[in-house]
Amino acid sequence: MSEAIYIINLSKLYRTGRRRRAPRAVKHIRELIKRHTKAEKVVLDSSISKHVFERRYDKPPRRVAVAVMKLDPEGKVVKASLAVPVALPPQPEGSTQ
Repeated sequence: MSEAIYIINLSKLYRTGRRRRAPRAVKHIRELIKRHTKAEKVVLDSSISKHVFERRYDKPPRRVAVAVMKLDPEGKVVKASLAVPVALPPQPEGSTQ
C-alpha cells in the first residue's frame, strides 16, 4: 500500500464566519484528499477531527499534515490520518485554560 503526506493549508477558512470554521475545515480536508487521490470514498481518522476541533470551532489550525493510505488496490477508498501527532504542552497546575 502506498502512503503520501499532504500539508493542507486551512488559513483561507478564517475568512468565513467563526462558527463554521472547524466543520468547513474537515470538509475541505476530505474534498482536497478526494481531488488529489481521485478516490471515491475518503475515510478520515478521528485524530484529524480531534486536532481541528482542539481549540474549539472558531480557531482551527492554519495548516494540517495528513498521511493518506490506499485501502484497496484500485485506490477507490483511502484513509487519512494525522501525519504528525501533535501533543499539547502541559498546563501549569494553577491554570484554568
